[in-house]
Amino acid sequence: MSDEAATGPAGASERRGHPRGSPGEQSPLQTRAAFLKNRSWDFVIGLNRGACARGSAQHGFNRETQETCQREWTEKQQQTLPLAEVIEFLRQCHRRAPFLFFNGNTFADVARQITAALFADLPTVRRREVMSAVAHYIAGVLPWAAMVGILESISETADLKAGDRVKTLRGSLRGVIVRVLEDGRIIWKHDGAAGDLAALPESLCRDD
Repeated sequence: MSDEAATGPAGASERRGHPRGSPGEQSPLQTRAAFLKNRSWDFVIGLNRGACARGSAQHGFNRETQETCQREWTEKQQQTLPLAEVIEFLRQCHRRAPFLFFNGNTFADVARQITAALFADLPTVRRREVMSAVAHYIAGVLPWAAMVGILESISETADLKAGDRVKTLRGSLRGVIVRVLEDGRIIWKHDGAAGDLAALPESLCRDD
């Protein structure tokens, strides 16, 4: 895709960790921070210039929208905003196309960096799922509802740890978590069984 999200760098400077999704706690999309504070418009230009260089395309500006995007970006830098609002703003920037090429890649790259920092304590595979979902929403290839479902599902399962009582979604099996693997998969033993089972965290829920 010439102007869609593609895997890119994921460095960032926000607080480490990520908002949990346990019952009674807020959605990760409600997390508030100055997400754009350390990302100037010149930084965004640099991302686009790099994307154009990699794609052998001319770097340049859309004179009809670039100034407006730059002004709004500068205003947002000073504000503490919910993650949901920042994601939507990045999508709007993509649609306004302040650059000649690779607008989707550019603003999706910003989102990847933000989410990589916010969900830093997730296993690598799960963190990449979050980054990909947000990037693809901004690029226009994933609906809002689908992105929200992915983020909240991953957040809800992120608290599971060894010793927790869990059950399958239909409640047909119940047991206890033995350990959580680096890639996010869960090793658990269901009641009455001799061996261990492996499962994706989204296939289990707490057995309170």
